[in-house]
Amino acid sequence: MSRTSIVGAVVGALAAITGARAQPALRPPAAPLVVHNPYLSAWCMADRLTDSWPRHWSGSIMGMCGMARIDGAAYRWCGSAPGEAPPMKQTALALTATRTTFTFEQDGVELSARFCSPTIAGDADLASRPVTYLTVRARSIDGKEHNVELYVDCSAEWAVHTADQEVRWGRVNAGGLEFLSFSSVEQPVLKRAGDQTRIDWGTFYFGAPTNKRGLAAMAGHEASRGAFVKSGVIPVNDDLRQPRAAGDDWPVLAFSTRLGRVGDEPTEETYYIAYDDQFCVEYFGRKLRPYWARGGKSFASMLEEQIAGRADIERKCDLADASLRERMLKAGGGKYAAIGELAYRQTMAAHIIAADFDGAMLMFPKENSSNGCIGTVDVFFPSAPFFLVENPELLRAQVRPILDYAASPRWKFPFAPHDLGTYPKANGQVYGGGEVGEANQMPVEESANMLILLYALAKADGNADYAARWWPTIQTWAEYLKEHGLDPENQLCTDDFTGHLARNANLAAKATVGLGAFAELCRLKGDAPAAKEWRTLAQRYAAEWQTLAADGDHTVLAYGKPGTWSLKYNLFWDGALGLNLFPRDVVARELAYYRKKAGKFGTPLDSRAGFTKTDFLAWVAAMGTREDFDALFPPIFDFAHTTPQRVPFSDWYQTSDARQAGFQGRSVVGGIWARLQVADQSGR
Repeated sequence: MSRTSIVGAVVGALAAITGARAQPALRPPAAPLVVHNPYLSAWCMADRLTDSWPRHWSGSIMGMCGMARIDGAAYRWCGSAPGEAPPMKQTALALTATRTTFTFEQDGVELSARFCSPTIAGDADLASRPVTYLTVRARSIDGKEHNVELYVDCSAEWAVHTADQEVRWGRVNAGGLEFLSFSSVEQPVLKRAGDQTRIDWGTFYFGAPTNKRGLAAMAGHEASRGAFVKSGVIPVNDDLRQPRAAGDDWPVLAFSTRLGRVGDEPTEETYYIAYDDQFCVEYFGRKLRPYWARGGKSFASMLEEQIAGRADIERKCDLADASLRERMLKAGGGKYAAIGELAYRQTMAAHIIAADFDGAMLMFPKENSSNGCIGTVDVFFPSAPFFLVENPELLRAQVRPILDYAASPRWKFPFAPHDLGTYPKANGQVYGGGEVGEANQMPVEESANMLILLYALAKADGNADYAARWWPTIQTWAEYLKEHGLDPENQLCTDDFTGHLARNANLAAKATVGLGAFAELCRLKGDAPAAKEWRTLAQRYAAEWQTLAADGDHTVLAYGKPGTWSLKYNLFWDGALGLNLFPRDVVARELAYYRKKAGKFGTPLDSRAGFTKTDFLAWVAAMGTREDFDALFPPIFDFAHTTPQRVPFSDWYQTSDARQAGFQGRSVVGGIWARLQVADQSGR
């Protein structure tokens, strides 16, 4: 069967499903544009692409201007300037897993701008390549022909952390296209570490054909944009005043394209946005290259492959987009599919995929908008449903660095680490007590997280061979949970923004599930006596937990605190992994209680405050029946559709008014795949 036939079959099946379960239109809080990793991450944080400049996930401007001249009159379709070009009327915004498309109408012409970032989870090599296709298409909608000219530029803000940093610019050719470039003068490779940081090393590239209908220019923003508005011709001579600060007359890389006479049939041009970071992570003192560069591949070679293979890559995106929508519509309905499409690129782009010295894949999440940690266990744990469904190899590439670190002489504690450092420096834990002391660590949380994930991966493999490589280390974690897990001491859990809590019932449930997961690892490893011993222990803890946590028709936030409650989202893994330590009627009672406690935009995390977590509420919704899911999940859609904060999909918000409580642009929204994870396994 040909690729075209496959695409047609998938799309046809999708159309049938969509007809049965219509997908509502989502007004995204922010729409992904150029979204690949924590540095190359540009979003539209407004209703219309012309209402604001594109912005980094942190909110900093990443200037891009798009205009069109229709029969000599200039209009703007991207960016908030120049004022001389009024905004086109935006008529539609459509999201899929890998694409965002804006549609405009003006003077008898329909124009669309499609941003395609092919971060397909099932193809790690392709997903690691930092190249976005921007395709601008025009067609007549009034039965007449119109003369259409296009303009697109990118500012030097794409290559610096702050606008006072100096940049250089230049030209190169690749794949038959002309590429214009910006790079910082200083080039502090992997020097800047932190949370809301931008890349200021490597080279930003912006490319397009410059054949008979295209021109390229490097100029100040006013000179370049003003010339196009006035005449459709951008400056012939490049601005030679370099280096200079990115904010000094805002130099831009610009292309103009003459589409000519446009009729009913669409005419288009594709532009290429790419970034060569050279090195992406410092891993215990070693500078690692991105995964696509393993084996010595050059950026030029990779870029040429992306250009020559664009048609095939776009077809892969067709299949990935259609497949995700079909699976999510079937598993959870229209609102579920819409949120999954919003979360897909964000989940992938909060990571960097690197190559170890031997070419092995390593994947590092960045803890965006909290502390900037790299490789945080309780960040990749919440997103695990996405990776278990879409590509377990990517999850394996996230857990390996933690396992190697914990097994090294550097880590001296009997519990799992929290993180590997501050992005992009994975040189050792920085959170809490770091490598020095146990203060403000998350011992029960991270140890149970790792055991659960290792069993999830082993279950996917059908054996425990991967976990066996670190067996003494993970057995130490199980011993720690045996001693401290049933009735946890006063310590942090992943909800550290709520503070320390002793006797945390949800944390105890996670520890119990972690022990059950270790028992299954022992079984898969071939150690039946140990498996029986640890399974018996986990079953005893589960029985005791039900007594300790009981409070009538629900369970408490913490043992000994009647009248309190919390989302027991950690019970999700008991059912999802088939451990069955906790009776199903316990889960059913909890879900019924959560439904009674729901606010307009979802059920709060616990009885202490009105906020919730997107990822954990999605886990809870996936724990029960389809009726439970249909009651508990749709408020997440309503939040995203309504929230007044226009930032990349937040995972921490108020259930009363949909206002962001904190966090944005984080990978943990991959937890939304929980429903798909259990549906794939059970066929529900």
